Amino acid sequence: MAFVFLKPGMILTGFALATVANIGVEGAVVFYNAYLPEIAPAGMQGRVSGWGFAVGYAGSIVALLAALPFTRPFRANLIWMVVAAQFALFSLPAFLILPGATGSSLGWREAARKGLDTSMHLLVRLWRRPNARRFLLAYLLYEDGTNTVILFASVFAVTTLGFGASDLVLLLMVTQFSALAGSALMARPTDTKGPKFVVVVSLLLWCLVVTAAFFAQTKAQFWVVASVAGLGLGSVQAASRALYARFIPRGEEDQYFGVYAMVGKSAAVIGPILFGEISRAFGSQRPAILSIALLFLGGLAIIARVEEA
Repeated sequence: MAFVFLKPGMILTGFALATVANIGVEGAVVFYNAYLPEIAPAGMQGRVSGWGFAVGYAGSIVALLAALPFTRPFRANLIWMVVAAQFALFSLPAFLILPGATGSSLGWREAARKGLDTSMHLLVRLWRRPNARRFLLAYLLYEDGTNTVILFASVFAVTTLGFGASDLVLLLMVTQFSALAGSALMARPTDTKGPKFVVVVSLLLWCLVVTAAFFAQTKAQFWVVASVAGLGLGSVQAASRALYARFIPRGEEDQYFGVYAMVGKSAAVIGPILFGEISRAFGSQRPAILSIALLFLGGLAIIARVEEA
């Protein structure tokens, strides 16, 4: 809600507010993910993970539809108020329905110290477990590729293909629809075929997507590419969460998913640098977006050696 006070030139204030907002949402996602092994039996975790992402993408579509009337003319303050209201409304089920805390309370300083200490020890333990280690290394690479595509797809659409603000909102909406479909369609195969199978298929799809984006010359072609990309986005996220859940000992879900989130959010370093430097070197974003396939191929090579628990 504080975004409504931002004025042109308030770059540092905007950066600080966005950082605090990101800490809030990413901190919440750690515990949201940790609920998966608690509320779903092992044979249903793939489906529940897929359904969860599908519902999440449905929420993204609702948010974009709510924002669309304020793009012509662009009225950012009204969009921020709508977003704040949606956060308040859709957090209620978590507060009212999900199981409550079972551990003892700690002060925030002690909790932060203990959390950091636990995470470091857990990383050491995970490193000694080959399958978990390989999964996290693969996840670091392909999630970096996914994050880079998400970050720069709109930049590519605007700079290279001439998309406008309303076009971008509609493009994002189409991507969310296809991501919803991908999450839902691959929910059952994640349990029947295994989450590793779904991750591999999704990464192959991502390689095709970035290759197709390299060749896209028109807006219509990029609409098709974005639709296919959404299918891979929804399926790879849901299957990755379900696959990782297989390596977690009972009662340690929050710690393990804390590391999962840390690795996932660290995965936004190589790709953006690669994209920026290749764009600068070639004077074009086309070879830069094609280079992201290297991250997907690297993740694919490592995930192939992961044995499902």
